[in-house]
Amino acid sequence: MGSSIFALFSIKDLIDILLVATLLFYLYRTMKNSGSLDIFVGVLAFVVSWVVMYKILDMRLIGTIMDKFIDIGLFILVILFQDEIKRFLTELGSRRGLKFVQKLFKSKAEVEDEKKWILPVVYSCMNMSKTKTGALIVIQQGMPLTDYERTGDVINADINSRLIENIFFKNSPLHDGALIIAGNKIMSAGCILPVSHDTSIPRYLGLRHRSAKGIAQATDAIAIVVSEETGRISYAHKGELYLNLSSTDLEHALSALVENE
Repeated sequence: MGSSIFALFSIKDLIDILLVATLLFYLYRTMKNSGSLDIFVGVLAFVVSWVVMYKILDMRLIGTIMDKFIDIGLFILVILFQDEIKRFLTELGSRRGLKFVQKLFKSKAEVEDEKKWILPVVYSCMNMSKTKTGALIVIQQGMPLTDYERTGDVINADINSRLIENIFFKNSPLHDGALIIAGNKIMSAGCILPVSHDTSIPRYLGLRHRSAKGIAQATDAIAIVVSEETGRISYAHKGELYLNLSSTDLEHALSALVENE
């Protein structure tokens, strides 16, 4: 009996199961990062119930009703998860899967060049923290931020801590928006970001923190916030918000993120 079961189970079946498991894990992580985990669990529970009732227990009445929902479920899912689907397709288009291979052939100088922005950004955040100057800095990773750059004013300048501090100076016309960094360049300032409506965000945090988490849910970017009220430094990445960091903590965290990307 046991040998006959193994005879029916081939390498192809194992690959099939691993692919499905990988897809489910990726969906779970994406929904968790975007704050839509409850909806994902609900959809998964509905699909499992449909399989058990209709396919296994052969409960035809309830199974037929649920089958009708399954038929239109694809369109409902596209509506519910349009942002997550867009993010998934963007990640495919950005060829992030090739990053690991590219790292194998990068020289030490090229790796260090990718981290050039860290010190000026950390230094400017430290200075703005002391003066309680509010700031929101977004660093592009694998996914392009072109659509968000277009909402602000083009800067296209080398990264410089003094320039960053001047942009977020309280009398500057660009201080209320986000500054976007890509490829060791300050691309745009005064940019508009998506706002997260995640209820887990503490109520005392303002629009900058919600925007930081919003862009971290919509893309793989790193978003750094300096609070105008308290001067405290925080950052968001992959849907998570990390609060109350020192400048040293921020530098270590950013270095680790860049190395692991």
